[in-house]
Amino acid sequence: MKQALETARGAVLRAGAMIREAFARVPGGDVSEKDRNDFVTGTDTESERIISGDLEAAFPGIPVLAEESAARPSGESFWIVDPLDGTTNFIHRYPQVGVSVALIERGNIVLGVTYDPLRDELFEALAGGGARCNGAPIRVSGTGAPREALLGTGFPFRAHEFIDDYLAVFRELFLQCRGIRRAGAAVLDLACVAAGRLDGFWELQLKPWDMAAGVLLVREAGGVTSDFFGGDTFLSSGNIVAATPALQAWIVAAASRRFSPRRVAGLANDMLI
Repeated sequence: MKQALETARGAVLRAGAMIREAFARVPGGDVSEKDRNDFVTGTDTESERIISGDLEAAFPGIPVLAEESAARPSGESFWIVDPLDGTTNFIHRYPQVGVSVALIERGNIVLGVTYDPLRDELFEALAGGGARCNGAPIRVSGTGAPREALLGTGFPFRAHEFIDDYLAVFRELFLQCRGIRRAGAAVLDLACVAAGRLDGFWELQLKPWDMAAGVLLVREAGGVTSDFFGGDTFLSSGNIVAATPALQAWIVAAASRRFSPRRVAGLANDMLI
């Protein structure tokens, strides 16, 4: 596992250096729209090429599930790669973008690496080995009361039909907590929960590459992750709650009052079902 971590670390650092250089330039004409409000740039694809190339060279027997070339993975082990989370931020030069790599073995997330190239922060976790930022151990916050909590979220840009219910959850939590932030890069939001900067996070219809590394970071930092209903289907369902142990049930209760497994079943990530 040490070699896998070193390879993933090297891959995200190389990709992150390229992203950092590209961020200083106007992306220009290399932007295309995969779906409504879902963009890809030449920087996304170049980052994916770098990371996938490094992983495949070091571990040729482990397939890679990556955002820009997503395909159903085969075998018990596979990598999950988000080459550039926060592409819309990147296009607008809003400084909140991240890169992440996770390793799945027999259905379990065993390695997670997330890199913030603009702040040069590297978050890492191994199953059973704790979580770190730039080599220093990190822990979720000790916040237990909603009125003291700072939360993160992201709006359902892929599923506008749920916006009213989503805003109802937002309102319920907002009226009880200290504040809510919407920064636009879930891989960094989850890293912030792990580092104790956010006390909780929830979002609907994310993809596996948005969540996998961050889930392990949160868990290894002492936090709790689940879907909107307290279950463990977040990678396949696309809905996630991550928080301190004391706040998890509070956020789940708010989300489950407005959503049901049946209602959101059509949003599932079919590449992992």
